[in-house]
Amino acid sequence: MKRILISQPKPTSDKSPYFEIERKHGVEFVFHPFIKVERISAREFRAQKVQILDHTAVVFNSRNAIDHFFNLCKELRVTIPEDMKYFGLSETIVLYIQKYVQYRKRKVFFVESGKWEDLVQLMAKHKSENYLLPQSDVAGDNAHRMLEEKKLKHTECTMFRTINNDFPEGQPFDFDMVVLFTPAGVESLLKNVPDFKERGIKLACFGKATAKAIEEAGLTIDLEAPSAKAPSMTGSLELYLEENK
Repeated sequence: MKRILISQPKPTSDKSPYFEIERKHGVEFVFHPFIKVERISAREFRAQKVQILDHTAVVFNSRNAIDHFFNLCKELRVTIPEDMKYFGLSETIVLYIQKYVQYRKRKVFFVESGKWEDLVQLMAKHKSENYLLPQSDVAGDNAHRMLEEKKLKHTECTMFRTINNDFPEGQPFDFDMVVLFTPAGVESLLKNVPDFKERGIKLACFGKATAKAIEEAGLTIDLEAPSAKAPSMTGSLELYLEENK
């Protein structure tokens, strides 16, 4: 195992676990996301007839959602009131709003588990709120179903879209393993490398949705994260490399 393609942007910090694994195990990580996210235009958002300021709380499931929400508000010249509440799937996500607002002055709520069912339970304790959910164009319906079951007043709106990010033409696709993180990444991989199955490249994935997409594509999963032994992709990779020296 010498070259591993990680389908995410290259970490900006030298302290990333990926670089430590490279040094420890003598492997090379190549970073190339098979998908990228772009914000929709103000015109496209207006066509959804969603009034941001009609809502009293915003729910974020990723840093991408935060970036695109605040940047779109700026383009629309919408000033978010200081009493707007923010809910997030994790503390890491809601802390990211510090990039745009003074965090200490905001009412923020999050769950430790990173699971929608737990977040919806928390939101149900604030039943009087009118929630806004900025989403991508490929958002699943799990959150919608749970919010409907709890009869929470909410609006789901598209603020960003996922598009393919093709592998650079002319560069050899000579990897021993490819690590995927989203179902859209699976689709993009097969578009970029139609004969992937015949190449005998090992596949690692993060999350049940990604694993399902890989299986539905008729491919074999060699490493699946998270696991009981390793909750992160880097931890899972390190265990795999240790066991397959």
